[in-house]
Amino acid sequence: MDAVPAEEALDYSMPPRGQLTVAQVAAMIDHSLLRPELTLDDVAAGCEIAATHDVASVCCKPSDVVHAGRFLAGTRVRVGTVVGFPHGSSATATKVFEARRALDEGARELDMVINIGRLRGGQREEVADDIRAIVDVAATLGALVKVIFENAYLTDDEIVLACRLTEEAGADFVKTSTGFAATGATMDDLRLMRRSVGPRVQVKAAGGVRTLDTMLAMVAIGVSRFGATATVAMLTDAKARAAIGELVVPTDVD
Repeated sequence: MDAVPAEEALDYSMPPRGQLTVAQVAAMIDHSLLRPELTLDDVAAGCEIAATHDVASVCCKPSDVVHAGRFLAGTRVRVGTVVGFPHGSSATATKVFEARRALDEGARELDMVINIGRLRGGQREEVADDIRAIVDVAATLGALVKVIFENAYLTDDEIVLACRLTEEAGADFVKTSTGFAATGATMDDLRLMRRSVGPRVQVKAAGGVRTLDTMLAMVAIGVSRFGATATVAMLTDAKARAAIGELVVPTDVD
């Protein structure tokens, strides 16, 4: 199911310029429901926020996929979940099982964590095969695959390598972080990721995206999806700015 009507879609092969609509901003948000202490009541409340604001998806824990699907039934919000979260160290066969089960239970977006240690150790083929295995599972239902690098642990060269392996494996997004490491998305990392993949591959920022100004600055450099918990605050701000014609992608981003 599409997150937004076709007329609200953005072409992410180039960063958007000028005025945005609130719907376009909402369509770039994955409302995050990944904190370990969340109850099913919390998940239901998060799904209500996602549906009310018509965001792209919720990103929930694997055990909550069925429940999120039930809470979001009849809406346009996609159910997303994580694979190999948060450290990426599960065996590929385990990740494949986790991905397949999530798809069977209704997930249509998969945010998988690479095997960070294998990437840092230079085991390129193993990392690529790990990503490709999830891409192959997702392809059976047309699900999106976002590959989480956890940039806090990586050098620039390792981030570039992860981008190249992700693109070669056929995934849809490169993603900065889980939100559980020491640091999250940074402008420098996002610029590096955007220029290290072709236009087919989109960039997702996660970890520390808490304000609309931060989000819009990242949009200006080519980021097209955001993991966020501050969804309500950001979209409330977006509505206020749109009402006075000031919901604008900046052109002077440092």
